[in-house]
Amino acid sequence: MEELYRTLSMSIDGIEQLRNECIQMDAELVKSNDTLSKCQQELNELKIVAHENESLMNNMQLNQELLQQQVGDVKDSLQSTSYNGTYLWVVEDVRNLIDAAQSERQISVYSPPFYSSRNGYKMCMRLYLNGDGNARRTHLSLFVVVMRGEYDAVLKWPFSYKITFCLFDQSGQQRHIIDSFRPNVKSNSFEQPQTQMNIASGIPKFFPLSMLQQDENSYVKNDTIFIQCIVDFNDMPKTVLPYRLSLNPGLPEHVQQSMIKAEIIRRQHPDVPVDKKEG
Repeated sequence: MEELYRTLSMSIDGIEQLRNECIQMDAELVKSNDTLSKCQQELNELKIVAHENESLMNNMQLNQELLQQQVGDVKDSLQSTSYNGTYLWVVEDVRNLIDAAQSERQISVYSPPFYSSRNGYKMCMRLYLNGDGNARRTHLSLFVVVMRGEYDAVLKWPFSYKITFCLFDQSGQQRHIIDSFRPNVKSNSFEQPQTQMNIASGIPKFFPLSMLQQDENSYVKNDTIFIQCIVDFNDMPKTVLPYRLSLNPGLPEHVQQSMIKAEIIRRQHPDVPVDKKEG
């Protein structure tokens, strides 16, 4: 009997020890589950942070690309801006522009701005490819727009310098379309701008649309036309304009001006030899 009691006591002690061990294991399991849950939560948070960082990096890369594009556009704009009172405007996609003007989806287009000098008047051209006013549907209308510029406060107003437009003949035969006008100094178009742009003014009947739309005409090549605007500060003789516009546009402006002066002297004094560079 005593032996049985000892055996039973040992069994009870063993069971109690097992129960305690089970309780301890349960506690450790709960602790492990808590740790695992926390790790899983931290992992999920890390995944979210990683995703946010990836999105941030993608946005930063996109912003950098956009910024580089904008910087490139600004550089191109600065490089293409003219500061000598002349601007050669390349007008592309002419057929679609004419269609847009005829349907009145876009009746006119503006050239990029240009300047009469580094510290001078700011302006641009405005082109109506289906005409404007009484020239509508019959002529290409071409105007100049005086724009608000950085140096307006110290410039002389109203703007009074003669403007010359040229539509280039691309056949090489120099049959350019040339016309000029002198600003009406009483017009608001040439007063100091109070808004971003003054009202456009120029030559409504610059060139017949019937000629512009002829197949194989010499003024439209590869769906492109070339229009030049010249601010004439020196009252160039009208007879010299064709010579001026026959010069190679690739020559520096100071070289062109020297050649023009030499040509004027040659015409005024035909018997006097003049050293003139070829264009």
